[in-house]
Amino acid sequence: METSEEHPAPVRVISEAIGEYIGRLGPVWVEGEIAEMTARPGTVMAFMRLKDPSVDMSISVSIPKALMKSVSAEPLPPNALIKVFGRVSWYAPRGSISLMAKSIALVGQGELLARIEALRNLLAAEGLFADARKIPLPFLPRKIGLICGRASAAEHDVVENAKRRWPAVLFEIREVAVQGGNAVVEVSAALRELDALPEVDVIIITRGGGSFEDLLPFSDEGLIRLVSKCTTPIVSAIGHEQDAPLLDLVADVRASTPTDAAKKVVPDVQEQSALIRGLQERALRRITSLIDHESTKIASLLSRPVIADPTTMISTRSEVVTSLLARARAMSPQATLDRGYAVVQTEDGTVVRSATTIQRGERLRLRFAEGIATAVAEGESQ
Repeated sequence: METSEEHPAPVRVISEAIGEYIGRLGPVWVEGEIAEMTARPGTVMAFMRLKDPSVDMSISVSIPKALMKSVSAEPLPPNALIKVFGRVSWYAPRGSISLMAKSIALVGQGELLARIEALRNLLAAEGLFADARKIPLPFLPRKIGLICGRASAAEHDVVENAKRRWPAVLFEIREVAVQGGNAVVEVSAALRELDALPEVDVIIITRGGGSFEDLLPFSDEGLIRLVSKCTTPIVSAIGHEQDAPLLDLVADVRASTPTDAAKKVVPDVQEQSALIRGLQERALRRITSLIDHESTKIASLLSRPVIADPTTMISTRSEVVTSLLARARAMSPQATLDRGYAVVQTEDGTVVRSATTIQRGERLRLRFAEGIATAVAEGESQ
């Protein structure tokens, strides 16, 4: 189609062209959640809005009421996951697209379980559940991000139990849809927002228990991949102990209940106070024991004789010195001189041992016990 500013096409022409283009698509199978259902009394057709659970996108579906009853005698529940076979049509007067259903089928729980199991194996093979990529929780977070249902019991359990354990704890709370067609979109948006806040040190994603279908959003592939890319530690607290959505596997920590999540995220102030007191008592006992040990050593040193009377060491050594001195004196030539003897020496100091070595007139020195005298040799004695 050729158009220009000077030659624009009428709305009718464009609408017909769109209808012709869409008509080429042919019959298709579509899967989605029932987001809205309208079945007016007295009419043969029902209308629904079929929503993609992963994104904010939907399509209108027209379906015969008889076809609806062939699937289930009861009205299909909101958020039921269905498969519709039909032809996409273009309603030119309003410029809208709808799917004219020819066949409809509920997606059974067995089929959903098989899909989740296949997704689990795929993501596990990619390493999204590996322990090596999990981020440890901080000891005491500055602020806790909390994603929960609106005015939910899960929110109350997390907040109250956390404040009971650590009264000063702070929260950044995002209340969102936690089941149904909008759950994945709203949880994902809240998660991106909290992960971008630098003061949020940990994020808890929580909701109470529910049916298998209620918990399906927390096994959505898009949400699981988003959690795996978060830089903030994620705690999963979905449902009860027996519930196991894929979020539990990709989260850094899995809590069995919302209350358990509060216990895992913040420490107990009373336990920490008791721990500090215990450490203080251990330190005091250690210091006291060390002081007592050193005091005992000092007392033992002070009890020794040399410390009690420092002169003892000198007096005992004095007796030894006196003895040795007496022995030295007994062996000294001085003792001989003291008995009245004298030593005769020549002038050069040589000791005279025989009178025959003395020459007449030779000068001699006489060493007495006290003093020295000089003499002159006159000759040998007769």
